[in-house]
Amino acid sequence: MTDNEDEPTLFEVKDKHLDTGLRGIPVGTCRTSFVDSIKGVHYVGYPITDLAEMDPEDIIFLLFEKRLPNRHESQEFRKDLAARAEEMPAGALRVLESLTPGSGHPMDWLSLGIQALGIADTTGDVREDGLNLIARMPELMATIFLLRGGHGLPESGSEPEKGMVENFVHLLGVSGKDSEDMIRVLRTFLVLHMDHGGGNLSTFSGKCVASGKASLYASMSSAMNALSGPLHGRANQSCLEFIQRIGSSDPDKVEKFVRSELAAKRPVYGFGHAVLRAEDPRAAAQIALGSEVCPDDDNFKTVKVLREIAPKVLGENPKISNPFANVDVASGTLLHAVGFHKPEYFTTFFGWARIAGISAQIIDERKARGGRGVPIYRPKYIGRDQPVQRLE
Repeated sequence: MTDNEDEPTLFEVKDKHLDTGLRGIPVGTCRTSFVDSIKGVHYVGYPITDLAEMDPEDIIFLLFEKRLPNRHESQEFRKDLAARAEEMPAGALRVLESLTPGSGHPMDWLSLGIQALGIADTTGDVREDGLNLIARMPELMATIFLLRGGHGLPESGSEPEKGMVENFVHLLGVSGKDSEDMIRVLRTFLVLHMDHGGGNLSTFSGKCVASGKASLYASMSSAMNALSGPLHGRANQSCLEFIQRIGSSDPDKVEKFVRSELAAKRPVYGFGHAVLRAEDPRAAAQIALGSEVCPDDDNFKTVKVLREIAPKVLGENPKISNPFANVDVASGTLLHAVGFHKPEYFTTFFGWARIAGISAQIIDERKARGGRGVPIYRPKYIGRDQPVQRLE
């Protein structure tokens, strides 16, 4: 610490901080977002609840430019993304056709698809590559869904001028009322998941790889691999499976189930957060959306009851600092309610959203230090069991 207000506050690393996954240890700055322990995530200073119903394209602009677009800028940005999508390199995704339908996890396909796009068309400019990847994600996502399901490539031609989410749903061949609800849920899902500070595993991994001057595509593929693990991006998948195991919206049965899980030392999915000490505003936003889109869905009814019961039960344990609902409590349920019935795909939506925030952060780090960029990441590890070396 220092008494000089003009000098930065120093963080003293002690032995207790080692082997803790760098949890809580400052390593850099983040311009795209931050998480307030009570009010939740903010994008460039805007509370996420103020942005939840905005167009995903406008939020991407915000993360890249650090301000919301005016009407003209919004229209021009959409046109730019559509043009980039139309320039999808021919045959770039053919590598996915060689995979066995249903094999591996969808996140493996997403990582491979991003690498394939990079092999086909890398400019070397992280901003250009980031925008190209963002623009082409709807077609990549639809291709993964269809090929994994054994349905071949999309039969409908890409129509990026519709909007990113709208084009994805179109490529899946969904139409009518089903498409309206699907589009609404996906648009909100993307906005709520685009960024979450700089220290989460996927963002940190992507920036680490990028610090070695790897391409945007290689960096983003690494970020998706980090996101694929059950302790990070697969939480929404696990949460829906947890909700389905409860199988009831009766408050007494829900409470009994929660207590039995705790007694068996199993996690109660959809609750708790590393930073937040109140309910995640993103959870509240999705529950409000579900009340409009799928109020009679059985899983959603369970979520609403669980949201009331679980914090009371978890709060009985003084060691639990945050017993409240997080973003995952309802996200999987909403995706399921609008037609996505295979939870293993849910993390790909998380990855799709996070592409925007991680790309923006990589660009910021390349511009840091007066354009010199953030140095290559290289944390120090201490050899605990190494013998003391003495000079003779």
